[in-house]
Amino acid sequence: MTQTSTALPPHVAIIGGGPAGLMAAEVLSQAGIKVDLYDGMPSVGRKFLLAGVGGMNITHSEAYPAFLSRYAERAPQIAPLLRSFGAEALCQWIHDLGIETFVGSSGRVFPTDMKAAPLLRAWLKRLRDAGVVIHTRHRWLGWNENGGLLIGSPEGEKTIQPDATLLALGGGSWSRLGSDGAWMLPLEQRGVGLMPLQPSNCGFEVQAWSELMVSKFAGAPLKNIAIGLNDDVPRLGECVITATGIEGSLIYALSAPIREAINQHGSATIHLDLLPGRPVDKVQAALNKPRGSRSMSKHLHSQLGIDGVKAALLRELTRAECFADPALLAKAIKALPLTLVKTRPLDEAISSAGGVMFESMDERLMLKQLPGVFCAGEMLDWEAPTGGYLLTACFASGRAAGLGMVEWLRRKD
Repeated sequence: MTQTSTALPPHVAIIGGGPAGLMAAEVLSQAGIKVDLYDGMPSVGRKFLLAGVGGMNITHSEAYPAFLSRYAERAPQIAPLLRSFGAEALCQWIHDLGIETFVGSSGRVFPTDMKAAPLLRAWLKRLRDAGVVIHTRHRWLGWNENGGLLIGSPEGEKTIQPDATLLALGGGSWSRLGSDGAWMLPLEQRGVGLMPLQPSNCGFEVQAWSELMVSKFAGAPLKNIAIGLNDDVPRLGECVITATGIEGSLIYALSAPIREAINQHGSATIHLDLLPGRPVDKVQAALNKPRGSRSMSKHLHSQLGIDGVKAALLRELTRAECFADPALLAKAIKALPLTLVKTRPLDEAISSAGGVMFESMDERLMLKQLPGVFCAGEMLDWEAPTGGYLLTACFASGRAAGLGMVEWLRRKD
């Protein structure tokens, strides 16, 4: 797989120009290693730039135990990466690039100007000044029979034989930005343990909305609600009704358990609390007040402020007889069942779950089946909610892989 030259400094190839690949390039170049970085798109960092649209949420300021818990069952594998390069270290690294940050009201950390582009420009300048050579429109096609990397380029197919390789090709979402999961096949053919790619931080579909829900309320925001799944404490937030189901930040936060419930049972039922600030007895007391000649819709509006999309959902998901029984209607308002039957397509998801299993790599993130080949970023088998957790782990894994490559190359020498 590798061919080391004693006369020249080691030469590595990095496949993928997202945060993980760029961070590894920085570590390697600082160690005096020649770095060529290849990316299939016309420019690097495209998904990183997209993540910055509307505000570049780079990481989160919450305490480490809570931060680590966001990685769920993969927390033990992510922990050493974050201990070496967690949220505080990432913020300091950004400051060293000349970019200031601030902590928002939700605890999320942003660059002061809220933009990703200035950070990426400053970073790419530093990498180029350090000698990193970036090749755009160069797509990795796999390996040849001698273990060389096959690269498709505007000039045609070429073969390179680096001393070590980092694969940082992203997950399977947003293929138009380069993350298409095409790397799964060549790795599978080489015997690398993989988990199937699945949507994460994604929307979900219902069996079917009524024509009224689609025509009048597709795209309508559901604000100031809570959503619970199984016996877990409901989470506060907001989401959006779509033509096929539901999406948005609150749904994304629950996407992993919802998806797994669908995988196991064929569907998942979430419960919407339309009035999370009021206990059920207070809701029932308000409904018990005389409404006179007013319609139930006007009664719900005047007594509880329920109208618009919330009222439509209540009608959509509640039996007609519930509206004649204040106790039943109050329970529905506080725990309105919505059955979800499948995720939206992977390519629409913010991120993906699945990929290269940690069990397929050693502690340096080198593939056990392919000595000298390392992996980092979203192509690893982990997932996390939005809020800066995705980017932080991508940066941290890229740095860890870069350090692992430096160590491995020095041991080889």
